[in-house]
Amino acid sequence: MSDAVHATSGHAPGAEPDEFAVQIADSVNSFVLALHEIAKGDEPGSAVSLMLLEVSQLLLAGGRLGAIEDVLPDDRFEPDAGPEPDGDDLREKLAELLAPIDVYHEVFDPYGPPEKPATFRISDDLAGVVTDLRHGLTHYREGRISEAMWWWQFSYLSNWGSTCTGVLRALQSLVAHVRLDSPLGDIPDGTDTDDDGLTDEQLEAQAGALMAAELGRHRQPR
Repeated sequence: MSDAVHATSGHAPGAEPDEFAVQIADSVNSFVLALHEIAKGDEPGSAVSLMLLEVSQLLLAGGRLGAIEDVLPDDRFEPDAGPEPDGDDLREKLAELLAPIDVYHEVFDPYGPPEKPATFRISDDLAGVVTDLRHGLTHYREGRISEAMWWWQFSYLSNWGSTCTGVLRALQSLVAHVRLDSPLGDIPDGTDTDDDGLTDEQLEAQAGALMAAELGRHRQPR
């Protein structure tokens, strides 16, 4: 049976989720838990690699949601999911962990009008993704399966799918710099992204030191 049939077959309130819904919920919950563990900073030398892995796995779940037919929730209006958890603590921990390499540049819509790359922060983006995912998890844990699936599909298409794609490109680029022993380049246009008191050269030096530490962890002699 296809994913489309699983996802659009409908769920009575309180009904048991089908296999597809369970798999998506497991992927979402795993990402949220893993990101909080990474943000603790217990293993800073492997943080970038672990984030690359977790974001890649989440995008696989998102791709499955994007490939199926539209999920239709049971209720016309979304039930109240209660207050949203505060994501500031996670954002701040990620920002501290990634300080020298947090900022990246991305073209928002590759099919839109030509535009200059916009500035983003990995910490802001991932904290926002977790907020989106948690909203669906609240519905899921309270038995509103179709509502959770609808939300995850809708927010993947409208928000966290493109956000994770940009973050994935940034993380993949960082890992590539490490594995290929390639210095990080200057920030485009030589522009600081906030008033942190650091010049671009200082940021680059810090990023290089962080990447060198990770390079020493992963590089194997030949």
